[in-house]
Amino acid sequence: MATLIATLALSAGPCLADSTTLPPDAKRAMDMIYQGDPDAAIPIARGLEQAEPENPAGFFVEAEADWWKMYCAACEIKWGMVDAWKRGKKPADDAYLALTDEVIHHAQAQLAKSETAEMHVYAGVGWGLKTRLYALRGESRNVARAGVNARAEMLRALQLDPQMADATTGVGLYNYYVDSLSPIVKMLRFFMGIPGGNKEEGIRQIRTGIEQGSILAVDARFYLAKSLRTYDRQYEQALSLAEPLTARYPRNPLFLLLAGNLNAEMGRNAKAAEYFHAALDSPPSDSACGARIRDAANSLLAALHSQ
Repeated sequence: MATLIATLALSAGPCLADSTTLPPDAKRAMDMIYQGDPDAAIPIARGLEQAEPENPAGFFVEAEADWWKMYCAACEIKWGMVDAWKRGKKPADDAYLALTDEVIHHAQAQLAKSETAEMHVYAGVGWGLKTRLYALRGESRNVARAGVNARAEMLRALQLDPQMADATTGVGLYNYYVDSLSPIVKMLRFFMGIPGGNKEEGIRQIRTGIEQGSILAVDARFYLAKSLRTYDRQYEQALSLAEPLTARYPRNPLFLLLAGNLNAEMGRNAKAAEYFHAALDSPPSDSACGARIRDAANSLLAALHSQ
């Protein structure tokens, strides 16, 4: 398996293509999510589900919108960093997991008819969406199982199409996070027989996906930026990833808070304050998310003023 990973990694070089496709309406909905308005994306996603019920794209977009709402509503400050750290089960979780099941089911149904790298990517994305929620709930075994399934789908996609950039992103995320786990979780990985990862290779693969991917490029940029902050304290590198997000999506408070947080870590308090004020001026439509944004931005601003 290690040889297979190395082979796939070498093949996933600068020539990768943006080969995972989304319908035009799905792209528009994804842009709304990243602009900070996932509520506006959900009706579009549901329209796609009705118009193309066999296509996993609509279900993926709705699940992505729901995820960002849940992520925002769980955000809080710990150790001076804003993130969705951990929470218990919520009533909305079941509906979200059902959507991820739809993504996987429809991708697998298409694969049963004709095996394509793209449908393996969608199946992998469905498992990846599950992993996010399980991680938020602190369910290590479920995280491990879903992560391994996601990795397997992405590896198969790369076997079929070595230029599939989004599959490279998925493998990279697995490599990075598995190699960044705590000793306790690494012990769990050993007893469950979960494949290992490689952080440096993961970063290289994620960066490839950021530059050339399609459906995962923005997510990959955000998650790598906050992970470099949280796990590696590489604030300058993380900021170089976060600032393009704020430039392209200047009203997404989550992106603004991350950029502000990174500037604060580097002692650039004036610039950090600009980002925190911008987050306060860009309230999301979701009330639970909006309350978390206000609390986080005001707390971070107060911390700057107390220095």
